Amino acid sequence: MKNVLGREIPDRIKGFNEIKLYKGEFAYIPSQMNIPRKIRFNIPQANKILSSIDEAIEKTGLKDGMTISFHHHLRNGDFIMKMVVERIASKGIKDITIASSSLSPCQDFLIEYIKNGTITALETSGLRGELGKFLSAHPTALKKPVIIRSHGGRARAIETGELHIDVAFMGVPTCDYRGNCTGRIGKSAFGSMGYVMIDTAYADNVVVITDNLVKESVFPYSVPQSCVDYIVVVDAIGDPKGIASGVIRVTKNPTQLILAKYAVELMEKSGYLKNGFSMQMGGGGASLAACQYVREKMEDKEIKGSFGVGGITGIFADMLKNGLFEAAYDAQTFDIPAIHSLAVNPRHMEMSASMYANPWNSSPIVNYLDVVFLSATEVDLDFNVNAITDSNGICMGASGGHSDAAAGAKLTIIMCPLIRGRLPMIRDHVQTVVTPGDSIDAIVTDRGIAINPKRKDLLERLQHTQLPLKTIQELQEMAYGFVGKPDKIEVSQDDQDIVAVVEYRDGSILDVIRKPILD
Repeated sequence: MKNVLGREIPDRIKGFNEIKLYKGEFAYIPSQMNIPRKIRFNIPQANKILSSIDEAIEKTGLKDGMTISFHHHLRNGDFIMKMVVERIASKGIKDITIASSSLSPCQDFLIEYIKNGTITALETSGLRGELGKFLSAHPTALKKPVIIRSHGGRARAIETGELHIDVAFMGVPTCDYRGNCTGRIGKSAFGSMGYVMIDTAYADNVVVITDNLVKESVFPYSVPQSCVDYIVVVDAIGDPKGIASGVIRVTKNPTQLILAKYAVELMEKSGYLKNGFSMQMGGGGASLAACQYVREKMEDKEIKGSFGVGGITGIFADMLKNGLFEAAYDAQTFDIPAIHSLAVNPRHMEMSASMYANPWNSSPIVNYLDVVFLSATEVDLDFNVNAITDSNGICMGASGGHSDAAAGAKLTIIMCPLIRGRLPMIRDHVQTVVTPGDSIDAIVTDRGIAINPKRKDLLERLQHTQLPLKTIQELQEMAYGFVGKPDKIEVSQDDQDIVAVVEYRDGSILDVIRKPILD
């Protein structure tokens, strides 16, 4: 079968009862659903504190075939998943699905537990490192393809019951004895607990794992005691060096600086840089440089924005502190200055992954964005964006909030070098669609800017500016002129060799990732 993007989707996929094809950004409207949550009960003066992860596994009744979840706020410094999976394996429990909000290279250890049958399925936003390489080469190592969801899509799946979590193991930097939790303070502080909030609200059993249990009441809390069943204290939930960098600094890479400069000029000339505007930026080099350029223009023109959305960095937190924005909504905090900002600035506010981007609630914050700056591993002539597979078709990235923010914003700008590693980044068709071209308004490269032809209003507004406007075809021809046309990646056509299924935020299938055939 083909979806509306023309991507070939098998009519049967192992582990999927229903194949729902992507039909467009807002093609699927939710029907009325009443998904009950587990009722929790606790006797007066009950003690939630357990002696170990082993005891938590026993108390929750974890057994073969269940689904457990983790979050990725600890990033590449995470200790929690390894602690838990090791103890599960030691008990001989098998056929476990891990539904983590994302996966980092520190989770490469999962390969061992996939090989021995402890872990048989993964549902995540990102797939990186040796784990990504392993599964790209050995898709049948799991009982079904990996499910890739955006951050908003995951929140939707949890709230609708599509993704049912039996036990959530949540690492938290600070917790009191009743279970109130925060990520603002503690030796492993990571800031916002946006992804913890959704898991603890809907999982059947919630185990909080902390390295900072305090006697005094935690306030303000991010997760309330009413959502927590058990507490386990460990020496360390993660390595602070891998959790958050000290200060994320603006890039000095000339290509990224050019991308940022063009992107902000496009934003300005398009008329979106004005009082009351809102925006989202990531933590990558070009995005941080763009944030700095936006700041300079705001100060020069005395413009004040309404709010920023993130992944909040110290750069944006400083703009908030200095009154350039009224508020920051934070689902994931990127560096130490931003963590400190969340702790002390009342206008820097935590939000859940659902409030951030779930398309099936009344007000995801992405629906009110004016401008979003996003990156890509490659784009194509239909403006589709790939952010998860590399030039060899190997999983190495994440869906994240890419498609969520792109769908909601008035102006979605993709920043991507024309050439990367002597390969052109504008293809006839991207290897994997993560965000459909209908959500993309402009592609900014270091050699020119392509406006999506559907945005005739933008083209008219920009035609008399000094911006280096080109068609997407002209940019591709320019790239081919520099480095030639690349060979097409060969992938297995055997439906048993599907590595992952990429869902759109509404649960429909955007694409499938197939095992690459490498020399």
